[in-house]
Amino acid sequence: MKTNLKYLFGLVLSLSLLTACDDGFTELNTNKVDPTSLAPSLVLNKAIVSTTYLDGGSTLGMLTYTLPIVQQIITPYGSSLSGGNYNQNNNGNTPLVWTNFYRNVVKQLIAVLDQTKGDPLQVNTYNAARIWKAYAFMILTDTYGDIPYTEAGQGYTTEIITPKYDPQQDIYKDILKELEEASAALDPKQPAVVTDILYGGNVANWKKLGYSFMLRAAMRLTKVDGTTGQAYVKKAVAGGVFQSNADNSIIRHTAIYNNYIANHLAAREKTNFYLTAPFVNYLKNNNDPRLPVFAVRYVGAKGGPEQVAARASSDPAVQIGMPVGYNDVTITSTFAANGVASLWDYSQVNLATVLALDAPEFHITYAQVQLLLAEAAVRGWVTGMAADYFAKGIRANMEQMASYKSPVPEAAIKAYLDTHPLDMGKALEQINTQYWVASFLDGSEAWANFRRSGFPALTKNPYPGSEIKGDFIRRLPYPDSEIVVNSAQLNEAVKRQGPNDLDTRVWWDK
Repeated sequence: MKTNLKYLFGLVLSLSLLTACDDGFTELNTNKVDPTSLAPSLVLNKAIVSTTYLDGGSTLGMLTYTLPIVQQIITPYGSSLSGGNYNQNNNGNTPLVWTNFYRNVVKQLIAVLDQTKGDPLQVNTYNAARIWKAYAFMILTDTYGDIPYTEAGQGYTTEIITPKYDPQQDIYKDILKELEEASAALDPKQPAVVTDILYGGNVANWKKLGYSFMLRAAMRLTKVDGTTGQAYVKKAVAGGVFQSNADNSIIRHTAIYNNYIANHLAAREKTNFYLTAPFVNYLKNNNDPRLPVFAVRYVGAKGGPEQVAARASSDPAVQIGMPVGYNDVTITSTFAANGVASLWDYSQVNLATVLALDAPEFHITYAQVQLLLAEAAVRGWVTGMAADYFAKGIRANMEQMASYKSPVPEAAIKAYLDTHPLDMGKALEQINTQYWVASFLDGSEAWANFRRSGFPALTKNPYPGSEIKGDFIRRLPYPDSEIVVNSAQLNEAVKRQGPNDLDTRVWWDK
């Protein structure tokens, strides 16, 4: 009996101690520092930042495809750097836009929309996210064609893990609708979302951004649906597009938060990428004052270690672009004719200006808007003189060079404009060639507008190992991962759109 009492007493004591130890346990083990959720406005900022690049490696999607296709930047090297330089499918780099956007940008934007929809206090964050979602999906569908759209980004919320692929025609129809509705719904009476990374919550600027994206999207339709394109161009102008460079959509960088393209080309890829001959020659032959901002040449360099500051020159007279269509072996046959000592002696992107580590990146600019309006005026879609829009677009881009701490003198701008007026007999070529220059380093937009307009009038890359049947790459193939995890939906898209290769044209590129 005594033994049983001892056990009973011990049990009661143990339970008492356990109860006492549990007092305040939950509070003690709650982390009061780490956040368990983020404000939707901050998640939107993350989506905006992710739209450029998350790391240096991701920039290869642009450096190996879009920029070589439009013949602005190229590498003679193959293996992991092959792509648009050889007109070949490199399935290590073709998925990079897809992977970044679906895993990051789209997922974050859908989260913002889910959290803010129907909340009257977050109407501006909600509609800003709609605008950015439209922009993000333009890049995705322009790159791949038919893509998951209406069911995209819903794996967590509705457990749709094999989203259907929407036809690009339907996607563009909805993008235009979203831009129209979201831009109009932004409410200037609401308190400013001061954490907004683009405009500090300035609703007027977001409206102009939405209508400027609408203008860009509407002009994509010039080959396939001019009636709809014209209608939305008019709506964009009536809503109010960018009015100056102060309206530009910019991601700003610092010595700590680097421009990732700059970071990549200043580090392991420094000796691998060069400005092309078509790009340098166009600027040089037209005495373009942007050339010294864009270019640097390490004169006489015979190897990477000789690309040093003492050899660096941005003098337009000495710039020599790398010819297109060569690999790192066959490029040697071009040295004598071009007067260079080695492949390392060709001009490169200027790492002190447009690709300094703190150089900004642009999503859409006043210069691009004015040039699109110039084309719209030529087509009779807007009022105003095409020549005036054209001149304003060139001026705006030249003045934009000040963002790279390398302003173009007013006298140089005026001299260029005086000697390069718009000739209505070849207006579309002039306008879209200037758009090509104004979109330098924005590979996705330069490539999309090149396919849409057919300008600049580039010569086919003559590389003998080309895998394409046409003159230029028209789209990038879907990732192999989609073939594995979403093959039924992908096969429907391929059946509708055409073969999953570099030759198949997207809907608006007919």
